[in-house]
Amino acid sequence: MHTLIVGATGGIGAATARAFAASGARLTLSGRDAGRLEALAAELGAGARAADLAYESHVRALLEGLSGLDTLVYAAGAVRPAPLAEVGAAAAREVWNANYFGALWVLKHGLGRLNAGGRVYLLGARPELVTARGFSQYAASKAALRGAAEVARLEARGVGITLVLPPAVDTGLWASVGRAPRGAISPDVVAAAIVADRAGAPQNELRVD
Repeated sequence: MHTLIVGATGGIGAATARAFAASGARLTLSGRDAGRLEALAAELGAGARAADLAYESHVRALLEGLSGLDTLVYAAGAVRPAPLAEVGAAAAREVWNANYFGALWVLKHGLGRLNAGGRVYLLGARPELVTARGFSQYAASKAALRGAAEVARLEARGVGITLVLPPAVDTGLWASVGRAPRGAISPDVVAAAIVADRAGAPQNELRVD
């Protein structure tokens, strides 16, 4: 099984890469940090393709030459919390590029490269957990991702698209707010849930607890 993991150098992405590698999958990994990406790829015996998800051209180049994909995991993400009155353009673009536009370009250029019966996993967010002060751009970008996934299911043929909805996950994303919330789960829990789900029938949502 050929699996592409986008955002593989993040906490959930790296954990998911290791989980799929342990299951025997053939991996292609992508991330923006070329050094960390190459190290992870060497550890897992995977292919590596660096890409900046802010640019459609980078995503198109990432997917060119990749065919026969069975699974695509979009694990990239960003959070830059700020009150609405203080939201900066650069920070907002960073959040939207990671949480929405990168996923949009991956769906646009990746769906046609998946085998029949292929599966796509998009890391979403539970609305009730992200509707909070300072999280306007994070919550809005994840809501947009949910909407895009719903329409993509109507347009994709023979491909399952699953929105992964974990609770708070203990990753480096929380560095911008100090620390992960109490009770945050390990990225390994999310990774294990995705790998286990891949063995079953497609579902629109995968709630991880």
